[in-house]
Amino acid sequence: MSQVEKATSADGTTIAFEAYGTGPVAVVVGGAFCDRGAFRDLAQALGELGLTGVTYDRRGRGDSGDTQPYAVAREVEDLNAVIAAAGESASPAYAFGASSGGALVVEAIAAGAPIAKGSAIEVPYRSDAWPAPDDYIGTLERFEAAGDREGILRYFNNIVVGMPDEMVEGMKGTPMWDPMLAMTYTVKYDGLCLGGDDQNLPTETLGRVTVPFLSVCSSGTMMPALHDSAVVLADALPDARAVELSGEFHQVPAAVLAPVLADFYRS
Repeated sequence: MSQVEKATSADGTTIAFEAYGTGPVAVVVGGAFCDRGAFRDLAQALGELGLTGVTYDRRGRGDSGDTQPYAVAREVEDLNAVIAAAGESASPAYAFGASSGGALVVEAIAAGAPIAKGSAIEVPYRSDAWPAPDDYIGTLERFEAAGDREGILRYFNNIVVGMPDEMVEGMKGTPMWDPMLAMTYTVKYDGLCLGGDDQNLPTETLGRVTVPFLSVCSSGTMMPALHDSAVVLADALPDARAVELSGEFHQVPAAVLAPVLADFYRS
């Protein structure tokens, strides 16, 4: 395992990351309930393909700080700090976002982050046919005000993801339960990266993402709106294409995904 390294964001927040391999930086940006361990295998695989594969704890998760007040712009600064700390001077950097982490990659590139090519898997922007939950951010904030972390976890998985309650109940007592509870307040951050209560495609922002972009979906994502979100995003970006890879629900194994990303970044 790589040693945990630290970057300092513009507002002084400490951001923990791990880096594997040498070469241009390829950062993996996790989505909801993901810390740096969730994509360690992908970072390692990228590191074996001539890149510096990086996975990090977004603010409020794992070993990273959580300076308040929160703003999406602060998370963009966090990503910039990680790229600077892990990268080589004058070398290009790349970023891959998982789910709502892809929305953060979009926001970062649109804001001028030093990312030469972007990529993401199934960014869950919504539509009139697939609307976001009503009063989404307010609901999360009410759970937070009550200190109800389990309420957030259940609400997200039941209402946002559509997972049956018995599946959520089955997580209790497993090794994933306590780490997920620890990250519950950051679910709001993912929602804000997607646009808050209005999570439709951010057309103006997407228009500023002029670098090449690869939008990935998994063959195992049987929820049509989520699977097809990859094509919807690619069609809305100035320079993008979509690709389906063999995988499970909302994820593609590192052994399948990493070579495709590496080839795209180098092309």
